[in-house]
Amino acid sequence: MNHLVRVGAMGHVGRFRSADGLGYRRGQRVIVRTARGLECGEVLSDDPGSQAESDGPLLRRMTDADEMLAERLRRNRDAASEACVRLLAERGSNAVLLDVEHLFDGRGLYFYFLGDVDSTTEAISAELADAYNAEARFGQFADALEQGCGPGCGTAEAENGCGTAGGCATCAVASACSR
Repeated sequence: MNHLVRVGAMGHVGRFRSADGLGYRRGQRVIVRTARGLECGEVLSDDPGSQAESDGPLLRRMTDADEMLAERLRRNRDAASEACVRLLAERGSNAVLLDVEHLFDGRGLYFYFLGDVDSTTEAISAELADAYNAEARFGQFADALEQGCGPGCGTAEAENGCGTAGGCATCAVASACSR
């Protein structure tokens, strides 16, 4: 059974096939495997009739242990964000940190900056990722602003219904949507 699940700091919505064949209800927190790794997600709806290709497996509902791990990762993310802002200021960088995301598998630490990432910013991000035993990765926030939630964002032709009434609720850049 396919489900629409929102994952990541930028609110990507993807189709995930239930590995156990079970249905999951709206709002339920789940673990999914994406191209980036293991991530926490929120079920938006089931998609039973969809024959579209899956973005990955929906592995399970989040357990109490998963929630505790997610909380620890959230604290790591907050600490990495504060440290990054401090180090950027100390080193005189003009980079603007928008968000930090620590994937559920703990391996990926994503930094979202406004604009291009210079060598100073890369070095700071790498230092912080090393401190959390993760790999520093950079999210494409500028692409999200340009493309929105996918092809046709904000129009009736949008692949995910973004341009329809209420469809922008799942868009990461809904506030900038021109519809």
